Amino acid sequence: MSLPFRVAEIDHLVLRCRDMARAIDFYTRILGLTEEHRVAELGLVQLRCGSGLLDLIPAAGRVEAGRNLEHFCLGVEAEDIEAVLRYLRDHGVEVVEGLAERYGARGRGLSAYIRDPEGNVVELKQLPLRR
Repeated sequence: MSLPFRVAEIDHLVLRCRDMARAIDFYTRILGLTEEHRVAELGLVQLRCGSGLLDLIPAAGRVEAGRNLEHFCLGVEAEDIEAVLRYLRDHGVEVVEGLAERYGARGRGLSAYIRDPEGNVVELKQLPLRR
């Protein structure tokens, strides 16, 4: 059976931060990442990390050290992203949030959120098709 998609890359990771200013300083000044995008209403700061992004968001409530992953995003090559979701549902995968246009490392595109067997949220974002 062939898959209706191919995972090509990690698009971005999203970390919940107890101290946004300290986290931004660490990743920009200490590690040399550059700020690329902000979404003020979410408090989101996106930092360029090579070909991908590291997203920082304010922690809502208490976050244990080392347990602050909001979600990670995989860039997928797929002709039909809706077929990908049908395939995943057919295999018992929970779709947490359906298709919507979202911003990622390669700009805006369609993505959906699913849950892995360990309970982690994984965003699958359709990469631009190569022609």
